[in-house]
Amino acid sequence: MNHIWKKLLKSKTAKKTPTVEQFTQEQGPLSDNLTDNENQIRTIYKDCSDVIFRPFFIGGKDKAILIYIDGLSNIEEIDDNVLSPLMQNTEEQFYDVNSLIEKRISVSNIKEIKTFSECIQEISLGNPVILVDKRKTGFSLGLSKWEKRSIEEPSAEMVIKGPREAFVETLRVNTSLLRRKIRSPELKMQSLEIGRYTKTKVVIAYIEGVTDSTLIEETKNRLSRIEIDGILESGMIEEFIEDNPYSPFPQVLETERPDVVTSNLLEGRVAILVDGTPFSIVVPTTLYSLLQSAEDYYGRFLIGTAIRWLRYFFLMISLLLPSLYVAVITYHHEMVPTTLLISMAASREQVPFPALVEAFIMEITFEALREAGLRLPKQVGAAVSIVGALVIGEAAVSAGIVSAPMVMVVAITGIASFTIPRYSAAIAIRMLRFPMILLAGTLGLLGIMLGIITIIVHLCTLRSFGVPYLSPMAPMKFRDMKDVLIRAPLWKLKTRPHLTGEYNKYRQSTGQKPDPTNGGEK
Repeated sequence: MNHIWKKLLKSKTAKKTPTVEQFTQEQGPLSDNLTDNENQIRTIYKDCSDVIFRPFFIGGKDKAILIYIDGLSNIEEIDDNVLSPLMQNTEEQFYDVNSLIEKRISVSNIKEIKTFSECIQEISLGNPVILVDKRKTGFSLGLSKWEKRSIEEPSAEMVIKGPREAFVETLRVNTSLLRRKIRSPELKMQSLEIGRYTKTKVVIAYIEGVTDSTLIEETKNRLSRIEIDGILESGMIEEFIEDNPYSPFPQVLETERPDVVTSNLLEGRVAILVDGTPFSIVVPTTLYSLLQSAEDYYGRFLIGTAIRWLRYFFLMISLLLPSLYVAVITYHHEMVPTTLLISMAASREQVPFPALVEAFIMEITFEALREAGLRLPKQVGAAVSIVGALVIGEAAVSAGIVSAPMVMVVAITGIASFTIPRYSAAIAIRMLRFPMILLAGTLGLLGIMLGIITIIVHLCTLRSFGVPYLSPMAPMKFRDMKDVLIRAPLWKLKTRPHLTGEYNKYRQSTGQKPDPTNGGEK
């Protein structure tokens, strides 16, 4: 047995195989020996069948090698614009490889690389790399190409009137969508990488002169301290940068609409775009921003204000209606008219459960049906959720498990939750509904008041990148109230919201109110 323990101890104390990052850092700059460079890169990409090493001669004389990843690089462009012109013999006896590459390669983006880490980074991005014998520098060619989804209509943020384009999973397509809307050079986009293995590209977008510099620096600091194996979606970044990770309320705004990101950039906020996901992050945000829709600003301001009030009303319905029903049925019968109370009592006569248990049964069933409708294939998802709700509700009432009024209350509550534009805010309200029902079933209306006070106090303590979550109502800023409870006319929204320190106050000139007499403000 001793020899077995010795082997185990030896295996534990054995030196670990260095990672790719450690290997490239140890190797440092490229060598002037092409064989050494090739061998080391082959070692790094060991067991990687999709990495192609193509040796050739430049001008028929200088030995070189082309390295790229099959599927990430444009092979047609490599053949036509790189290999074919470089492999042609040159009649010059003495020539410079750099000048020959610049003359013969018809690629707009050529970058010189000097280290192994740069070489690996460019290859991983899909850019082919050329290494030449007797030279300590290589060349990266901007010929990356991979399959990408076309720009389509937003699936999570539908509008009747407004742009019908959404972000896709390709970062450069998303940045180009922003550039199409903001054509000023003041739109800045700073790039960084997050993820030890995925090396996910992340872009911080802002408008110079409009966004506070301290907000930009804070965003960079929060992103730069993320150390993780990989980032696959913007929601993973959200968990690392939010102010209060234990709150059910989202503290960043996630959107797949370029027009929403553009409008927030023009208000002085910062957008975070992540490669590989169509959802971008906007910081800072407030509760009222999460309850606004892009369509509020594309129609008439009177209609936008009415819809906004309707949305606020149904937000309260979504949060409080089941708990109010449970409290009234359990403790406060005197609040219900006699005729209605007799009808409700008759419908509950065969129900064996108290109102609290009845509410939990229906709410959990409704949430399960909604989740099943989301996860099922598109062709059957909607049908299953609607038909399932109708069939199960009717069967539950007929069997005497729940009462008909409770089915109506849960159905109205579910419809009300769909009026909240942001899914992250809607699901937070849906989750808070359960403790509110529990408080109502144990303490009645007093429990509901305690729950509302707790939620309001919690919202008052929340911050999004230092900005109060209930701003501009708490603390009160009367100038910014024009776009909270109401949607004021666009010609009245002269100033930007004051978010952080530096403040570019005005976003439009005065005197733009429509006037048929002279075109000026009355």
